[in-house]
Amino acid sequence: MKALLLENIHPAAVEVLEGRGYHVDIRPGSMSEDELIASLTDIRLLGIRSNTTVTRRVLDEAPQLVAIGCFCIGTNQVDLAASTERGIGVFNAPYSNTRSVVELVIGEIIALARRLPEKTQRMHDGVWDKSARGSHEVRGRTLGIVGYGNIGTQLSTVAEALGMRVVFYDKADRPAHGNARRTGSLAELLEVADVVSLHVDGRSGNAGFFGASEFAAMKPRALFINASRGMVVDYDSLRDHVLSGHIAGAAVDVFPAEPKAQGDPFDSVLRGLDNVILTPHIGGSTQEAQQEIGWFVAEKLVRFALEGSTALSVNLPPVLPPALVPGRRLGLLHHNVAGVLAELNATFAAAGDNVIDQHLSTRDGLGYVVTDASEPLSAESIERLRRSEYCLWARTW
Repeated sequence: MKALLLENIHPAAVEVLEGRGYHVDIRPGSMSEDELIASLTDIRLLGIRSNTTVTRRVLDEAPQLVAIGCFCIGTNQVDLAASTERGIGVFNAPYSNTRSVVELVIGEIIALARRLPEKTQRMHDGVWDKSARGSHEVRGRTLGIVGYGNIGTQLSTVAEALGMRVVFYDKADRPAHGNARRTGSLAELLEVADVVSLHVDGRSGNAGFFGASEFAAMKPRALFINASRGMVVDYDSLRDHVLSGHIAGAAVDVFPAEPKAQGDPFDSVLRGLDNVILTPHIGGSTQEAQQEIGWFVAEKLVRFALEGSTALSVNLPPVLPPALVPGRRLGLLHHNVAGVLAELNATFAAAGDNVIDQHLSTRDGLGYVVTDASEPLSAESIERLRRSEYCLWARTW
């Protein structure tokens, strides 16, 4: 059993995988499409971060691949539709780096409000500029959070602890934390927020979500932070509004196109601007977060591959089966059509297989059922299910 881990995934993942019998190939950087195809010949588990793209073509050339682990929050770098069609489980870490991102954003809010980037640069340039001009406390200021998910809600709580007022906007119906107040529209949030922080996902519909009209609608001298996805913001417009003085400062951690490897050159229209913090997509890059992500995603991969659990999969029906008794479990991933479970159990009954536990879940066009028996299931039952027209795969553990 072989696994391939790219992009400096934390050693905790290696420890988990090797502890469950996998031989792990570790690569420090990302891979192009052709490089990935060449490397996946006999790989069953693939681990990536945000800079490796898994396309339909890659999946076509990786017949042994069972699961993909995104050791990060986003999964837009993986063709989820193609993965689902092939029954390949995709897993991510939706919660593990939440605190790290929140702490970075809080630090940036304070740094921008105090204009620390330019103060620091002038000190390095040998200029003593002891002035309070443009410097403010964050206490009493209004933070507008766009996207009130795991990160947005925790940011809301921490910001309130600093004495900030919090308003938020989210298309989903999410409950407010603490004294935070929901706004009815993005325009309403932009009208009152002294700081705007984006925490939206990378779905295609969010491309260009925040542009010239949104920057123009922000309060004069407000601050702007993007630690979500680079493609959601028009950075040319942000540059224009920083240069005009309408936006007093900005912090950006994500970019539409990012270097693939450590040390590669980086360029942006935001380089060189006063009171603008640029960081290399490090929102979740703390040792604590990366260790937690490494353990969390690797556990999901091995429990899927070796026990049949699809808990927290982003694309397959979620089933969390009980503890495994080796040799007595069958997992069936199938097209979600009527009568599958009845036929499945009729097959077991005809062969004399005694079912003692069964778990079924559906998602969109797929169904997934895990069956445990009192004794090893008959080869006749398993083969018949694999030949069924509704079967994507049937695996035993």
